[in-house]
Amino acid sequence: MNDTDPTSDSGDRNAVALPDGVLQRAFAQSHEAIVVTDAGNKIISVNAAFTRLTGYTAEEVVGQNPRILASGHSTPELYAEMWQALNERNYWEGEIWDKRKDGSCYPKLLSISVVRDAAGRVLNYVANFTDISTNKQASERLALLAYHDALTQLPNRLAFEAQLNHMLRVCERESRQLAVMLIDLDNFKNINDTLGHHVGDEILKQVADRLRQAVRGSDLVARLGGDEFVVVLPEIDSPVTAGRVAGKIQNELADHYQIDEHALYATPSIGISLYPTDGTDLTTLLRNADSAMYHAKSLGRNNHQFYASRMNEAAGERLRLESALRHAVASMSPLNCEFSLHFQPQLNTRTGQISSLEALLRWNSPEFGPISPLRFIAIAEETGLIQPLGDWVIWEACRQLREIKKAGIDGVHVAINISAQQLRHENLLLLVQGALACYELKPQEIELEITESTAMQNPEVTLSILDQLAALGVMLAIDDFGTGHSSLAYLKHLPIKRLKLDRSFVTDIETDANDASICAATIALGHNLGLGVVAEGVETEMQKEFLSRLHCDFLQGYLFSKPVPMDEVVAYIKAHRAEN
Repeated sequence: MNDTDPTSDSGDRNAVALPDGVLQRAFAQSHEAIVVTDAGNKIISVNAAFTRLTGYTAEEVVGQNPRILASGHSTPELYAEMWQALNERNYWEGEIWDKRKDGSCYPKLLSISVVRDAAGRVLNYVANFTDISTNKQASERLALLAYHDALTQLPNRLAFEAQLNHMLRVCERESRQLAVMLIDLDNFKNINDTLGHHVGDEILKQVADRLRQAVRGSDLVARLGGDEFVVVLPEIDSPVTAGRVAGKIQNELADHYQIDEHALYATPSIGISLYPTDGTDLTTLLRNADSAMYHAKSLGRNNHQFYASRMNEAAGERLRLESALRHAVASMSPLNCEFSLHFQPQLNTRTGQISSLEALLRWNSPEFGPISPLRFIAIAEETGLIQPLGDWVIWEACRQLREIKKAGIDGVHVAINISAQQLRHENLLLLVQGALACYELKPQEIELEITESTAMQNPEVTLSILDQLAALGVMLAIDDFGTGHSSLAYLKHLPIKRLKLDRSFVTDIETDANDASICAATIALGHNLGLGVVAEGVETEMQKEFLSRLHCDFLQGYLFSKPVPMDEVVAYIKAHRAEN
Protein backbone atom coordinates (compact mmCIF):
# COMPACT_ATOMS: atom_id res chain seq x y z
CA MET A 1 0.00 0.00 0.00
CA ASN A 2 3.09 2.30 0.14
CA ASP A 3 5.49 3.26 -2.65
CA THR A 4 6.73 -0.31 -2.89
CA ASP A 5 3.27 -1.92 -2.72
CA PRO A 6 2.50 -4.35 -5.54
CA THR A 7 0.83 -1.70 -7.73
CA SER A 8 1.98 1.10 -9.96
CA ASP A 9 1.10 4.79 -10.03
CA SER A 10 -0.85 4.42 -13.33
CA GLY A 11 -4.63 4.05 -13.45
CA ASP A 12 -7.71 6.19 -13.53
CA ARG A 13 -9.18 8.19 -10.68
CA ASN A 14 -12.69 6.80 -11.04
CA ALA A 15 -14.14 6.05 -7.61
CA VAL A 16 -15.72 2.70 -6.97
CA ALA A 17 -19.14 3.03 -5.37
CA LEU A 18 -19.43 1.31 -2.03
CA PRO A 19 -22.41 -0.95 -1.28
CA ASP A 20 -25.30 0.58 0.53
CA GLY A 21 -26.84 -0.68 3.76
CA VAL A 22 -25.06 -2.79 6.34
CA LEU A 23 -21.72 -2.95 4.51
CA GLN A 24 -21.55 0.83 4.15
CA ARG A 25 -22.38 1.40 7.82
CA ALA A 26 -19.77 -1.19 8.84
CA PHE A 27 -17.17 0.63 6.78
CA ALA A 28 -18.03 4.02 8.26
CA GLN A 29 -18.35 2.88 11.89
CA SER A 30 -15.49 0.37 12.07
CA HIS A 31 -12.98 0.98 14.85
CA GLU A 32 -10.25 -0.22 12.50
CA ALA A 33 -8.87 2.18 9.91
CA ILE A 34 -9.88 1.16 6.37
CA VAL A 35 -8.33 2.32 3.11
CA VAL A 36 -9.55 1.35 -0.36
CA THR A 37 -7.39 1.96 -3.42
CA ASP A 38 -8.03 1.36 -7.07
CA ALA A 39 -5.98 -0.94 -9.23
CA GLY A 40 -3.52 1.89 -9.81
CA ASN A 41 -2.90 2.23 -6.08
CA LYS A 42 -4.69 5.57 -5.69
CA ILE A 43 -6.74 6.04 -2.54
CA ILE A 44 -10.43 6.25 -3.34
CA SER A 45 -11.96 5.99 0.12
CA VAL A 46 -11.08 6.03 3.81
CA ASN A 47 -13.24 5.79 6.93
CA ALA A 48 -13.48 7.90 10.08
CA ALA A 49 -11.15 5.58 12.05
CA PHE A 50 -8.44 6.27 9.44
CA THR A 51 -8.70 10.00 10.15
CA ARG A 52 -8.58 9.46 13.93
CA LEU A 53 -5.50 7.28 13.66
CA THR A 54 -3.44 9.09 11.01
CA GLY A 55 -4.63 12.68 11.34
CA TYR A 56 -5.42 12.87 7.61
CA THR A 57 -8.96 13.71 6.40
CA ALA A 58 -10.49 11.97 3.40
CA GLU A 59 -10.11 15.14 1.33
CA GLU A 60 -6.35 15.17 2.03
CA VAL A 61 -5.66 11.61 0.90
CA VAL A 62 -8.19 10.68 -1.80
CA GLY A 63 -6.28 10.45 -5.06
CA GLN A 64 -2.93 10.11 -3.21
CA ASN A 65 -0.62 7.10 -3.17
CA PRO A 66 -0.45 5.37 0.25
CA ARG A 67 3.25 6.21 0.28
CA ILE A 68 2.30 9.40 2.14
CA LEU A 69 1.95 7.17 5.23
CA ALA A 70 5.39 5.55 4.86
CA SER A 71 7.76 5.98 7.83
CA GLY A 72 10.90 4.75 6.08
CA HIS A 73 11.45 2.10 8.77
CA SER A 74 10.18 -0.90 6.78
CA THR A 75 12.67 -2.99 4.82
CA PRO A 76 12.59 -3.87 1.11
CA GLU A 77 12.38 -7.53 2.16
CA LEU A 78 9.10 -6.84 3.93
CA TYR A 79 7.58 -5.29 0.80
CA ALA A 80 8.86 -8.16 -1.34
CA GLU A 81 7.10 -10.60 0.98
CA MET A 82 3.93 -8.48 0.78
CA TRP A 83 4.04 -8.44 -3.05
CA GLN A 84 4.50 -12.20 -3.27
CA ALA A 85 1.64 -12.91 -0.86
CA LEU A 86 -0.81 -10.61 -2.65
CA ASN A 87 0.04 -12.11 -6.02
CA GLU A 88 -0.16 -15.72 -4.86
CA ARG A 89 -2.81 -15.64 -2.13
CA ASN A 90 -4.63 -12.29 -2.59
CA TYR A 91 -3.96 -11.51 1.07
CA TRP A 92 -1.17 -10.27 3.33
CA GLU A 93 -1.00 -9.47 7.03
CA GLY A 94 1.88 -8.23 9.15
CA GLU A 95 3.31 -5.55 11.39
CA ILE A 96 4.60 -2.36 9.78
CA TRP A 97 5.68 1.10 10.93
CA ASP A 98 3.91 4.11 9.45
CA LYS A 99 3.85 7.85 10.01
CA ARG A 100 1.00 10.12 11.08
CA LYS A 101 0.29 13.56 9.65
CA ASP A 102 2.09 15.15 12.63
CA GLY A 103 5.24 13.18 11.81
CA SER A 104 5.07 10.70 14.69
CA CYS A 105 5.73 7.08 13.84
CA TYR A 106 3.78 4.14 15.21
CA PRO A 107 3.55 0.37 14.71
CA LYS A 108 0.36 -1.02 13.19
CA LEU A 109 -1.09 -4.38 12.33
CA LEU A 110 -1.95 -4.19 8.62
CA SER A 111 -4.14 -6.54 6.55
CA ILE A 112 -4.48 -6.14 2.77
CA SER A 113 -6.97 -8.02 0.58
CA VAL A 114 -7.06 -8.04 -3.22
CA VAL A 115 -10.45 -7.62 -4.98
CA ARG A 116 -10.48 -9.12 -8.48
CA ASP A 117 -13.08 -9.35 -11.23
CA ALA A 118 -14.29 -12.56 -12.84
CA ALA A 119 -11.34 -12.50 -15.24
CA GLY A 120 -8.87 -12.21 -12.35
CA ARG A 121 -7.98 -8.59 -12.95
CA VAL A 122 -7.27 -6.42 -9.90
CA LEU A 123 -10.08 -4.00 -9.15
CA ASN A 124 -9.18 -2.79 -5.67
CA TYR A 125 -6.90 -3.23 -2.70
CA VAL A 126 -8.65 -3.03 0.67
CA ALA A 127 -6.45 -2.41 3.68
CA ASN A 128 -7.47 -2.28 7.32
CA PHE A 129 -5.11 -1.56 10.19
CA THR A 130 -4.93 -0.77 13.93
CA ASP A 131 -2.38 1.00 16.10
CA ILE A 132 -0.57 -1.66 18.16
CA SER A 133 1.66 0.75 20.10
CA THR A 134 0.04 -0.20 23.41
CA ASN A 135 0.24 -3.91 22.65
CA LYS A 136 3.81 -3.58 21.52
CA GLN A 137 4.80 -1.64 24.63
CA ALA A 138 3.11 -4.27 26.79
CA SER A 139 4.93 -6.99 24.90
CA GLU A 140 8.23 -5.21 25.31
CA ARG A 141 7.48 -4.73 29.01
CA LEU A 142 6.74 -8.43 29.39
CA ALA A 143 9.99 -9.24 27.61
CA LEU A 144 11.83 -6.89 29.97
CA LEU A 145 10.26 -8.55 33.01
CA ALA A 146 11.01 -12.00 31.64
CA TYR A 147 14.71 -11.29 31.14
CA HIS A 148 15.50 -8.55 33.67
CA ASP A 149 15.41 -8.21 37.42
CA ALA A 150 12.53 -5.87 38.29
CA LEU A 151 14.38 -4.23 41.19
CA THR A 152 17.80 -3.49 39.68
CA GLN A 153 16.98 -3.69 35.95
CA LEU A 154 19.98 -6.01 35.56
CA PRO A 155 19.65 -9.19 33.49
CA ASN A 156 18.11 -11.94 35.61
CA ARG A 157 19.18 -15.59 35.84
CA LEU A 158 17.35 -16.54 32.65
CA ALA A 159 19.05 -13.79 30.64
CA PHE A 160 22.38 -14.46 32.35
CA GLU A 161 22.33 -18.12 31.36
CA ALA A 162 21.44 -17.32 27.74
CA GLN A 163 24.16 -14.66 27.43
CA LEU A 164 26.83 -16.71 29.18
CA ASN A 165 26.12 -19.73 26.97
CA HIS A 166 26.55 -17.48 23.93
CA MET A 167 29.82 -16.10 25.32
CA LEU A 168 31.11 -19.62 25.95
CA ARG A 169 30.43 -20.60 22.33
CA VAL A 170 32.38 -17.54 21.15
CA CYS A 171 35.24 -18.35 23.52
CA GLU A 172 35.38 -21.93 22.27
CA ARG A 173 35.34 -20.84 18.63
CA GLU A 174 37.98 -18.12 19.08
CA SER A 175 40.07 -19.81 21.82
CA ARG A 176 39.49 -17.02 24.34
CA GLN A 177 39.58 -17.02 28.15
CA LEU A 178 36.59 -15.95 30.22
CA ALA A 179 36.04 -15.22 33.92
CA VAL A 180 32.90 -15.75 36.00
CA MET A 181 32.78 -13.78 39.27
CA LEU A 182 30.10 -14.65 41.81
CA ILE A 183 29.52 -11.82 44.31
CA ASP A 184 27.74 -12.18 47.65
CA LEU A 185 27.18 -9.25 50.00
CA ASP A 186 28.55 -9.63 53.52
CA ASN A 187 26.23 -8.63 56.36
CA PHE A 188 23.29 -8.01 54.00
CA LYS A 189 20.94 -10.37 55.83
CA ASN A 190 21.47 -8.52 59.10
CA ILE A 191 20.68 -5.20 57.42
CA ASN A 192 17.57 -6.65 55.80
CA ASP A 193 16.34 -8.24 59.02
CA THR A 194 17.11 -5.16 61.10
CA LEU A 195 15.98 -2.23 58.95
CA GLY A 196 13.48 -3.93 56.65
CA HIS A 197 13.33 -4.97 53.02
CA HIS A 198 12.85 -1.43 51.72
CA VAL A 199 16.33 -0.52 52.98
CA GLY A 200 17.75 -3.78 51.64
CA ASP A 201 16.21 -3.08 48.24
CA GLU A 202 17.83 0.36 48.12
CA ILE A 203 21.22 -1.18 48.85
CA LEU A 204 20.74 -3.76 46.08
CA LYS A 205 19.92 -0.99 43.59
CA GLN A 206 23.03 0.95 44.58
CA VAL A 207 25.16 -2.20 44.34
CA ALA A 208 23.85 -2.78 40.81
CA ASP A 209 24.79 0.77 39.83
CA ARG A 210 28.28 0.45 41.31
CA LEU A 211 28.87 -2.88 39.56
CA ARG A 212 27.93 -1.34 36.20
CA GLN A 213 30.43 1.45 36.83
CA ALA A 214 33.20 -0.97 37.80
CA VAL A 215 33.23 -2.99 34.56
CA ARG A 216 33.29 -2.42 30.81
CA GLY A 217 30.17 -2.08 28.69
CA SER A 218 30.96 -5.43 27.05
CA ASP A 219 31.04 -7.25 30.41
CA LEU A 220 27.93 -8.94 31.73
CA VAL A 221 26.48 -7.92 35.10
CA ALA A 222 23.44 -9.84 36.38
CA ARG A 223 21.51 -10.45 39.58
CA LEU A 224 20.88 -14.11 40.29
CA GLY A 225 18.62 -13.48 43.28
CA GLY A 226 18.72 -12.19 46.85
CA ASP A 227 22.06 -10.48 47.46
CA GLU A 228 23.89 -12.59 44.88
CA PHE A 229 25.28 -10.95 41.75
CA VAL A 230 27.47 -12.24 38.93
CA VAL A 231 29.93 -10.50 36.62
CA VAL A 232 31.24 -12.18 33.47
CA LEU A 233 34.38 -10.91 31.73
CA PRO A 234 34.04 -12.38 28.23
CA GLU A 235 37.60 -11.68 27.07
CA ILE A 236 40.57 -11.63 29.44
CA ASP A 237 44.29 -11.94 28.80
CA SER A 238 45.05 -13.81 32.01
CA PRO A 239 43.73 -14.46 35.54
CA VAL A 240 45.53 -11.26 36.55
CA THR A 241 42.91 -9.28 34.61
CA ALA A 242 40.10 -10.97 36.54
CA GLY A 243 41.88 -10.28 39.83
CA ARG A 244 42.34 -6.63 38.93
CA VAL A 245 38.63 -6.23 38.11
CA ALA A 246 37.65 -8.06 41.31
CA GLY A 247 39.82 -5.63 43.28
CA LYS A 248 38.12 -2.71 41.56
CA ILE A 249 34.70 -4.14 42.44
CA GLN A 250 35.78 -4.50 46.07
CA ASN A 251 36.79 -0.85 46.12
CA GLU A 252 33.53 0.26 44.50
CA LEU A 253 31.41 -1.67 47.00
CA ALA A 254 33.53 -0.86 50.07
CA ASP A 255 32.15 2.63 50.56
CA HIS A 256 29.08 3.06 52.75
CA TYR A 257 25.53 3.14 51.43
CA GLN A 258 23.56 6.17 52.59
CA ILE A 259 19.94 5.06 52.98
CA ASP A 260 17.84 7.75 54.65
CA GLU A 261 19.67 8.52 57.89
CA HIS A 262 21.59 5.23 57.88
CA ALA A 263 25.21 4.84 56.75
CA LEU A 264 25.45 1.11 56.02
CA TYR A 265 28.18 -1.26 54.87
CA ALA A 266 27.83 -4.44 52.82
CA THR A 267 31.24 -5.56 51.56
CA PRO A 268 31.57 -8.24 48.85
CA SER A 269 32.90 -11.78 49.01
CA ILE A 270 33.88 -12.73 45.44
CA GLY A 271 34.54 -16.18 43.96
CA ILE A 272 36.19 -16.44 40.54
CA SER A 273 36.23 -19.35 38.08
CA LEU A 274 37.94 -19.29 34.68
CA TYR A 275 37.08 -20.75 31.27
CA PRO A 276 38.41 -23.19 30.18
CA THR A 277 40.65 -23.97 33.20
CA ASP A 278 37.88 -24.38 35.78
CA GLY A 279 35.10 -25.58 33.49
CA THR A 280 33.74 -25.38 29.97
CA ASP A 281 30.03 -25.15 30.69
CA LEU A 282 27.79 -22.77 32.62
CA THR A 283 26.88 -25.18 35.42
CA THR A 284 30.47 -26.10 36.23
CA LEU A 285 31.78 -22.54 36.09
CA LEU A 286 28.99 -21.24 38.32
CA ARG A 287 29.40 -24.08 40.82
CA ASN A 288 33.14 -23.54 41.04
CA ALA A 289 32.75 -19.77 41.40
CA ASP A 290 30.29 -20.48 44.22
CA SER A 291 32.88 -22.70 45.96
CA ALA A 292 35.49 -19.96 45.64
CA MET A 293 33.03 -17.41 47.02
CA TYR A 294 32.41 -19.49 50.16
CA HIS A 295 36.14 -19.86 50.53
CA ALA A 296 36.42 -16.06 50.45
CA LYS A 297 33.82 -15.85 53.22
CA SER A 298 35.70 -18.40 55.31
CA LEU A 299 38.84 -16.25 55.07
CA GLY A 300 37.13 -13.30 56.75
CA ARG A 301 34.93 -11.94 53.91
CA ASN A 302 35.51 -8.77 51.90
CA ASN A 303 38.04 -10.45 49.59
CA HIS A 304 38.18 -12.38 46.33
CA GLN A 305 39.40 -15.91 45.75
CA PHE A 306 40.10 -17.96 42.63
CA TYR A 307 38.68 -21.45 42.39
CA ALA A 308 40.85 -24.44 43.27
CA SER A 309 39.67 -28.05 42.93
CA ARG A 310 39.96 -28.70 46.67
CA MET A 311 37.25 -26.11 47.28
CA ASN A 312 34.53 -28.38 45.90
CA GLU A 313 35.29 -30.87 48.65
CA ALA A 314 35.02 -28.11 51.24
CA ALA A 315 31.80 -26.79 49.67
CA GLY A 316 30.29 -30.26 49.66
CA GLU A 317 31.20 -30.76 53.30
CA ARG A 318 29.74 -27.37 54.20
CA LEU A 319 26.49 -28.29 52.46
CA ARG A 320 26.28 -31.56 54.41
CA LEU A 321 27.10 -29.67 57.62
CA GLU A 322 24.33 -27.15 56.94
CA SER A 323 21.86 -29.97 56.31
CA ALA A 324 22.86 -31.68 59.56
CA LEU A 325 22.57 -28.38 61.44
CA ARG A 326 19.08 -27.75 60.07
CA HIS A 327 18.02 -31.22 61.17
CA ALA A 328 19.55 -30.77 64.62
CA VAL A 329 17.75 -27.45 65.17
CA ALA A 330 14.43 -28.77 63.85
CA SER A 331 14.55 -31.84 66.11
CA MET A 332 15.55 -30.08 69.36
CA SER A 333 13.61 -31.39 72.34
CA PRO A 334 14.30 -32.06 76.05
CA LEU A 335 14.74 -35.77 75.33
CA ASN A 336 16.64 -35.50 72.06
CA CYS A 337 19.07 -32.64 71.56
CA GLU A 338 22.43 -32.63 69.82
CA PHE A 339 23.35 -29.31 71.45
CA SER A 340 24.67 -28.67 74.93
CA LEU A 341 26.13 -25.85 77.00
CA HIS A 342 29.59 -25.72 78.48
CA PHE A 343 30.60 -23.12 81.04
CA GLN A 344 33.91 -21.29 81.42
CA PRO A 345 34.57 -19.58 84.78
CA GLN A 346 35.56 -15.93 85.15
CA LEU A 347 37.84 -15.05 88.06
CA ASN A 348 37.29 -11.86 90.05
CA THR A 349 40.83 -10.47 90.52
CA ARG A 350 39.81 -8.43 93.55
CA THR A 351 38.26 -11.28 95.57
CA GLY A 352 39.99 -14.22 93.95
CA GLN A 353 36.60 -15.96 93.61
CA ILE A 354 34.67 -17.29 90.61
CA SER A 355 31.96 -14.69 90.18
CA SER A 356 30.56 -15.49 86.76
CA LEU A 357 30.39 -18.12 84.02
CA GLU A 358 30.19 -17.75 80.27
CA ALA A 359 27.73 -20.15 78.61
CA LEU A 360 29.21 -21.54 75.40
CA LEU A 361 27.28 -23.56 72.84
CA ARG A 362 28.51 -26.99 71.77
CA TRP A 363 27.26 -29.35 69.04
CA ASN A 364 27.90 -33.08 68.97
CA SER A 365 26.58 -34.31 65.62
CA PRO A 366 25.79 -38.03 65.16
CA GLU A 367 27.19 -37.71 61.63
CA PHE A 368 30.24 -35.47 62.15
CA GLY A 369 30.97 -35.83 65.85
CA PRO A 370 31.88 -32.74 67.92
CA ILE A 371 31.84 -29.66 65.68
CA SER A 372 33.85 -26.53 66.46
CA PRO A 373 31.68 -23.46 67.13
CA LEU A 374 33.94 -21.60 64.71
CA ARG A 375 32.46 -23.77 61.96
CA PHE A 376 28.79 -24.12 62.80
CA ILE A 377 28.04 -20.69 64.31
CA ALA A 378 28.95 -18.96 61.02
CA ILE A 379 26.63 -21.31 59.11
CA ALA A 380 23.85 -20.69 61.62
CA GLU A 381 24.21 -16.93 61.14
CA GLU A 382 24.20 -17.17 57.33
CA THR A 383 21.13 -19.42 57.24
CA GLY A 384 19.09 -17.71 59.96
CA LEU A 385 19.28 -20.77 62.21
CA ILE A 386 21.03 -18.62 64.81
CA GLN A 387 17.64 -17.26 65.87
CA PRO A 388 16.05 -20.51 67.15
CA LEU A 389 19.45 -21.76 68.30
CA GLY A 390 20.13 -18.56 70.25
CA ASP A 391 16.67 -18.68 71.83
CA TRP A 392 17.38 -22.24 72.99
CA VAL A 393 20.67 -21.09 74.54
CA ILE A 394 18.89 -18.44 76.63
CA TRP A 395 16.35 -20.93 77.95
CA GLU A 396 18.93 -23.64 78.56
CA ALA A 397 21.40 -21.28 80.26
CA CYS A 398 18.67 -20.13 82.65
CA ARG A 399 17.60 -23.72 83.35
CA GLN A 400 21.15 -24.82 84.10
CA LEU A 401 21.81 -21.76 86.26
CA ARG A 402 18.89 -22.82 88.40
CA GLU A 403 20.46 -26.29 88.70
CA ILE A 404 23.82 -24.70 89.64
CA LYS A 405 22.10 -22.75 92.39
CA LYS A 406 20.34 -25.91 93.59
CA ALA A 407 23.79 -27.51 93.84
CA GLY A 408 24.72 -24.89 96.41
CA ILE A 409 26.55 -22.40 94.19
CA ASP A 410 25.37 -18.87 94.93
CA GLY A 411 26.71 -15.45 93.92
CA VAL A 412 27.44 -16.49 90.33
CA HIS A 413 25.79 -15.08 87.22
CA VAL A 414 25.86 -16.49 83.68
CA ALA A 415 26.94 -14.56 80.58
CA ILE A 416 25.07 -15.43 77.35
CA ASN A 417 26.14 -14.41 73.84
CA ILE A 418 23.45 -12.69 71.75
CA SER A 419 23.61 -12.57 67.95
CA ALA A 420 22.73 -9.55 65.84
CA GLN A 421 19.58 -11.29 64.61
CA GLN A 422 18.42 -12.02 68.15
CA LEU A 423 19.11 -8.47 69.26
CA ARG A 424 16.88 -7.08 66.51
CA HIS A 425 14.11 -9.64 67.01
CA GLU A 426 10.94 -8.25 68.50
CA ASN A 427 10.52 -11.10 71.01
CA LEU A 428 13.93 -10.82 72.74
CA LEU A 429 12.66 -8.88 75.75
CA LEU A 430 9.68 -11.22 76.23
CA LEU A 431 11.94 -14.24 75.79
CA VAL A 432 14.33 -13.07 78.52
CA GLN A 433 11.46 -12.20 80.86
CA GLY A 434 9.86 -15.59 80.25
CA ALA A 435 13.04 -17.57 80.88
CA LEU A 436 13.80 -15.64 84.09
CA ALA A 437 10.26 -16.15 85.40
CA CYS A 438 10.18 -19.83 84.42
CA TYR A 439 13.35 -20.67 86.36
CA GLU A 440 12.81 -18.18 89.18
CA LEU A 441 15.91 -16.13 88.48
CA LYS A 442 16.62 -12.46 89.10
CA PRO A 443 17.51 -10.29 86.07
CA GLN A 444 20.90 -9.51 87.67
CA GLU A 445 21.79 -13.20 87.50
CA ILE A 446 22.26 -13.19 83.73
CA GLU A 447 24.46 -11.09 81.49
CA LEU A 448 23.87 -10.64 77.78
CA GLU A 449 26.95 -10.13 75.59
CA ILE A 450 26.87 -8.51 72.17
CA THR A 451 29.90 -7.99 69.94
CA GLU A 452 31.26 -4.55 69.23
CA SER A 453 30.33 -4.81 65.55
CA THR A 454 26.75 -5.80 66.44
CA ALA A 455 26.46 -2.77 68.74
CA MET A 456 27.45 -0.50 65.83
CA GLN A 457 24.77 -1.81 63.46
CA ASN A 458 21.91 0.68 63.44
CA PRO A 459 22.91 2.40 66.71
CA GLU A 460 19.50 3.98 67.34
CA VAL A 461 17.68 0.63 67.31
CA THR A 462 20.45 -1.04 69.32
CA LEU A 463 20.33 1.62 72.00
CA SER A 464 16.55 1.32 72.31
CA ILE A 465 16.66 -2.46 72.76
CA LEU A 466 19.57 -2.36 75.21
CA ASP A 467 17.82 0.34 77.25
CA GLN A 468 14.79 -1.93 77.62
CA LEU A 469 16.95 -4.86 78.73
CA ALA A 470 18.86 -2.66 81.18
CA ALA A 471 15.59 -1.35 82.59
CA LEU A 472 14.64 -4.96 83.25
CA GLY A 473 17.79 -5.29 85.37
CA VAL A 474 19.80 -7.51 83.00
CA MET A 475 23.57 -6.88 82.93
CA LEU A 476 24.94 -6.00 79.47
CA ALA A 477 28.45 -6.40 78.06
CA ILE A 478 30.37 -5.61 74.88
CA ASP A 479 32.23 -8.71 73.67
CA ASP A 480 35.41 -8.79 71.54
CA PHE A 481 36.10 -5.14 72.29
CA GLY A 482 38.84 -3.66 70.14
CA THR A 483 38.08 -5.69 67.01
CA GLY A 484 35.31 -3.45 65.64
CA HIS A 485 35.02 0.22 64.75
CA SER A 486 32.92 1.58 67.58
CA SER A 487 32.70 5.25 68.40
CA LEU A 488 33.57 6.06 71.99
CA ALA A 489 31.07 8.91 71.87
CA TYR A 490 28.40 6.33 71.02
CA LEU A 491 29.75 3.68 73.38
CA LYS A 492 29.36 5.85 76.46
CA HIS A 493 25.61 6.14 75.80
CA LEU A 494 25.06 2.37 75.85
CA PRO A 495 23.73 0.97 79.16
CA ILE A 496 26.57 -1.56 79.40
CA LYS A 497 28.34 -2.67 82.55
CA ARG A 498 31.29 -4.59 81.12
CA LEU A 499 33.85 -4.60 78.33
CA LYS A 500 35.39 -7.88 77.25
CA LEU A 501 38.93 -7.44 75.94
CA ASP A 502 39.38 -9.64 72.87
CA ARG A 503 41.72 -12.60 73.27
CA SER A 504 43.73 -11.51 70.22
CA PHE A 505 45.22 -8.68 72.32
CA VAL A 506 45.86 -10.89 75.36
CA THR A 507 47.69 -13.69 73.54
CA ASP A 508 50.91 -11.77 72.84
CA ILE A 509 51.04 -9.25 75.69
CA GLU A 510 54.21 -10.95 76.96
CA THR A 511 56.09 -10.39 73.69
CA ASP A 512 54.27 -7.63 71.78
CA ALA A 513 54.55 -4.12 73.21
CA ASN A 514 51.67 -2.91 71.03
CA ASP A 515 49.27 -5.53 72.39
CA ALA A 516 50.40 -4.75 75.93
CA SER A 517 49.71 -1.07 75.35
CA ILE A 518 46.28 -1.80 73.85
CA CYS A 519 45.36 -3.91 76.87
CA ALA A 520 46.48 -1.19 79.28
CA ALA A 521 44.61 1.52 77.35
CA THR A 522 41.41 -0.54 77.09
CA ILE A 523 41.38 -1.35 80.79
CA ALA A 524 41.93 2.34 81.64
CA LEU A 525 39.21 3.35 79.18
CA GLY A 526 36.74 0.89 80.70
CA HIS A 527 37.43 2.12 84.20
CA ASN A 528 37.10 5.77 83.15
CA LEU A 529 33.68 4.92 81.75
CA GLY A 530 32.77 3.15 85.00
CA LEU A 531 32.81 -0.30 83.40
CA GLY A 532 34.18 -3.60 84.59
CA VAL A 533 36.73 -5.16 82.21
CA VAL A 534 37.01 -8.87 81.41
CA ALA A 535 40.15 -10.26 79.71
CA GLU A 536 39.52 -13.52 77.85
CA GLY A 537 42.10 -15.96 76.54
CA VAL A 538 44.31 -15.92 79.66
CA GLU A 539 46.55 -18.98 79.45
CA THR A 540 49.76 -18.21 81.39
CA GLU A 541 50.67 -17.00 84.84
CA MET A 542 52.58 -14.10 83.31
CA GLN A 543 49.47 -12.93 81.47
CA LYS A 544 47.49 -13.21 84.71
CA GLU A 545 50.05 -11.17 86.65
CA PHE A 546 50.32 -8.50 83.93
CA LEU A 547 46.55 -8.04 83.71
CA SER A 548 46.15 -8.07 87.49
CA ARG A 549 48.74 -5.28 87.82
CA LEU A 550 46.63 -3.25 85.39
CA HIS A 551 43.64 -3.88 87.70
CA CYS A 552 41.72 -5.85 85.10
CA ASP A 553 38.56 -6.82 86.98
CA PHE A 554 37.90 -10.33 85.64
CA LEU A 555 40.04 -12.99 83.95
CA GLN A 556 38.86 -15.88 81.81
CA GLY A 557 40.85 -18.57 80.04
CA TYR A 558 42.39 -22.03 80.02
CA LEU A 559 44.76 -21.05 82.85
CA PHE A 560 41.76 -21.43 85.15
CA SER A 561 39.51 -23.86 83.30
CA LYS A 562 38.50 -24.85 79.80
CA PRO A 563 34.73 -24.73 79.04
CA VAL A 564 33.15 -27.74 80.78
CA PRO A 565 29.64 -29.18 81.30
CA MET A 566 27.51 -27.99 84.20
CA ASP A 567 28.35 -30.79 86.66
CA GLU A 568 32.08 -30.25 86.12
CA VAL A 569 31.88 -26.48 86.56
CA VAL A 570 29.95 -26.99 89.81
CA ALA A 571 32.70 -29.29 91.07
CA TYR A 572 35.36 -26.80 89.95
CA ILE A 573 33.73 -23.87 91.75
CA LYS A 574 33.28 -25.90 94.95
CA ALA A 575 36.93 -26.98 94.88
CA HIS A 576 38.12 -23.45 94.14
CA ARG A 577 36.08 -22.02 97.01
CA ALA A 578 37.39 -24.68 99.36
CA GLU A 579 40.97 -23.74 98.47
CA ASN A 580 40.38 -20.00 98.79
